[in-house]
Amino acid sequence: MRAVNQLTISRVKSLSATGRYADGAGLYLYIAKGGSKSWVYRWKTDGRRRELGLGGFPTVTLARARERAAKAREQVLDGVDPIADKKKQKEPIFSECVEQFLSSMETQWGNEKHRQQWRMTLTKYCSPISDMRVSKIDTQDVLSVLQPIWQSKNETASRLRGRIERVLDFATIHGWRDGNNPALWRGHLKSVLPARQKLTRGHHAAISYKDLPKLVEKLMSSEATSA
Repeated sequence: MRAVNQLTISRVKSLSATGRYADGAGLYLYIAKGGSKSWVYRWKTDGRRRELGLGGFPTVTLARARERAAKAREQVLDGVDPIADKKKQKEPIFSECVEQFLSSMETQWGNEKHRQQWRMTLTKYCSPISDMRVSKIDTQDVLSVLQPIWQSKNETASRLRGRIERVLDFATIHGWRDGNNPALWRGHLKSVLPARQKLTRGHHAAISYKDLPKLVEKLMSSEATSA
C-alpha cells in the first residue's frame, strides 16, 4: 500500500523547484514556473490519466487539500467525474479567470506597475474571449485576439500570447480545462503565426524636429519596452 500524508506544512512552504510532489493517495503539490503552488488530485479512468485542480497554496491549506482530495476520490469510486462536476459548478469566464490568476500572483508580484500591465493587456486586447467559458476557448479564439495586432504591435502581441497561456494553464490546474493549451507557442502557434521580424542593423534616418512632438506622443501611448 502506498504511503499517505507524506508532505508536511513546513516542507510545502520550503519547496520551490518546479514539479509535482506527492502527498499520497493521488494528492500532489504542483509548483509551476514562477513559483505558484497548487494542489492537484490525479487518478486513472479507463487507462486515462486525469487531473483535478484543488486550489492554490496557501489559500488552500494542506489539510484542506487532503479533504478535497478525499471528496474527489469518493466521487471517482461512485462513478462521478469530479472534473465535470467542478466545471458545471464553478467554471469562470476568461475575464473572471484573469482576475483569479492575478490575485493568486499578488504575493509574488510586488511591483504594482507589473500587475497593472498584465491586467491592461488581458482586458484591452482580449475582448473577443473575455465572456467565454475557459473550457470553450480554442486555438481559433486565441488567434482572433492575436492576429489583429501580431504585425502592428508584435512585441505587445508576443507578451499577450504568453499571458493568455499562463491564464489558461491556471484554468487547467484548477480543473476548468482539459487538453493542450491553445496559446502554446512551440509546436503550436509557432506554426501559424509569422516569426517576429529581426531588427535591422545600422543607423536610422533622422527625424525632423517639427515631427518630434508627434513621435513623443506615439511613444507615450505604446506599451512596448522599446518605447
